[in-house]
Amino acid sequence: MVTEMTKYNFILLSGDVEEFLKKLQGVGVVDITRSTKPVDEKSETLSSKAGNYRKALTLLKKVTPAEFADKTYGDLAETVINTVNEREMMENQLTQLHRDLAERLPWGQFDVKNFKKLEEQGLKLHFYKVKASAMDPAWAENYALSEISNDGTWSYFVVVSDDENYEFPLKELPAPDSDCTAIEKKINDLEYEIEKNYRLMSELKCHENDLQRELDKTMSKLDLHLARISGTKAAEDYITVLEGFVPTEKEAEMTALLESEEVLYLVDKAKVEDNPPIKLKNNSYVSMFEMLTDMYGRPKYNEFDPTVFISIFFMLFFAFCMGDAGYGLVLIIASLAMKKMLGDIAKIGLVLGIATTVIGFLFHTFFSMDMLSWSILPEAVKKCMLPSQIAGYDGTMVLAIVVGVVHLSLAMIIKTYQATKVNGFANSLGTWGWTLLIVGGVIVGAFALVGVLESSVATWIIIILGILSALGIFFLNNLHRNPLINFGAGLWDTYQMVTGLLGDVLSYLRLYALGLAGAKLGEAFNAIGTQALGDGGANWIWFILIIVVGHALNIVMCVLGAFVHPLRLNFLEFFKNSGYEGTGRKYNPLKIKTLNY
Repeated sequence: MVTEMTKYNFILLSGDVEEFLKKLQGVGVVDITRSTKPVDEKSETLSSKAGNYRKALTLLKKVTPAEFADKTYGDLAETVINTVNEREMMENQLTQLHRDLAERLPWGQFDVKNFKKLEEQGLKLHFYKVKASAMDPAWAENYALSEISNDGTWSYFVVVSDDENYEFPLKELPAPDSDCTAIEKKINDLEYEIEKNYRLMSELKCHENDLQRELDKTMSKLDLHLARISGTKAAEDYITVLEGFVPTEKEAEMTALLESEEVLYLVDKAKVEDNPPIKLKNNSYVSMFEMLTDMYGRPKYNEFDPTVFISIFFMLFFAFCMGDAGYGLVLIIASLAMKKMLGDIAKIGLVLGIATTVIGFLFHTFFSMDMLSWSILPEAVKKCMLPSQIAGYDGTMVLAIVVGVVHLSLAMIIKTYQATKVNGFANSLGTWGWTLLIVGGVIVGAFALVGVLESSVATWIIIILGILSALGIFFLNNLHRNPLINFGAGLWDTYQMVTGLLGDVLSYLRLYALGLAGAKLGEAFNAIGTQALGDGGANWIWFILIIVVGHALNIVMCVLGAFVHPLRLNFLEFFKNSGYEGTGRKYNPLKIKTLNY
């Protein structure tokens, strides 16, 4: 849910602004309305400095610390970045030297000075390389030819000539400028320098906390500077007015500070037009999925928080796309194993793994094997699983469509609630009309299918709903407009709704399609592994290798699809039909970071 905000306007002498902002930073609850990007030279410098610290910290996270490192350095961030850049440059040079060495090895050891001595005597060396099978014995008879090496594939040879009009039926190679011994020495020297570079990075790793501390200080300075220059000047710059927002639940802390400072301020309840920052308040489970909400955008101040719906349906859709209890167990084990490394992402992975295991059991699939065919499972357990066919169609396909209809119906109910809340009931009759028609029709149809309502009763209810909906859609969609314009707008909305809603419902078939694709690919690996095993079971090593590698690849591909497509169904189909805009800005209080280093 969206936390309620209180708006403050602080009126200060311009000379007192920075000191007052430092005190607000100490409290850490006030979001001063300010830019999130550099706006002048000082903020640009601080932002660049913070960027260097972040980059250096990212590089150090990949390094193993040294046991002893008591050296001091100048600018830590620059030292780390320059050290890594130097190593990358040396590693590129090392790669090129290895290529050069491979080219020089066939020519053996030699002294380039001897080439010049021969040239002074009028003799020139010509270097050639040819396929060993294409080497012509007649060349040795007609030219002063000496084969240097032959590896069975290529022949390397030299021709000595004093003829200015010398010709040979092969393309001549450039003369090597050094032998392999010189290049090997360069490689050894460079490898030693790279090793020194690694040792230096290992020592710098011990200063990771110092870098984090400097990053926090820099970000606090940047935040303070942006807040200071965001104020509105008045009375020939003698007075500065600052605007800030505080969560209403934190008003007591703010009031205590303002009373002790005797600051002139105005306080009011935040309104939508004030564009207050958005702070989400959810339980521990739902809050894990706030990162997905932030990928699209936080709600406006008068919008609903979609995180609770994402936490349910993203999890459900992900499990649908995976659709395998065995793969769910793998996700659970992987999430537990990488808990320290991935943090909050591992928690989401654990939840998704559990959901995948449950849905996979419901779909009776375990590593692409059909559990309904297992004789060891009791019939009572098999009855809890989804039947393979529902009304003559694939059970998972029918369930995907049903879940999609429920998801879209919920979106339309939310849209109707939001429209009524913001615009009032009288100005939301068009939205009410569509919700009554579609959601009401879905509910009545469901009751009729399960036999709760007789078909004749259901027909009359649908007719009544249709009449009421038509009034809202075609005639009462805007009470302040000409009825003819309303009717035309209703026709246009009908066209968009019919074409758009059908496509939206069919989009949920991707849940079935992705699950089916993963299952079929897994079945293919199982079949290949079984064939490799053979009748006698002698090739069990190949069997294990194919099964493990095959299913590992399949899990990776399934996870990728199971992340992207459920996100799309929430961000596109659900948000569009619920009217969600997600243009709010994140709550970012002015505060000093106090992490444990």
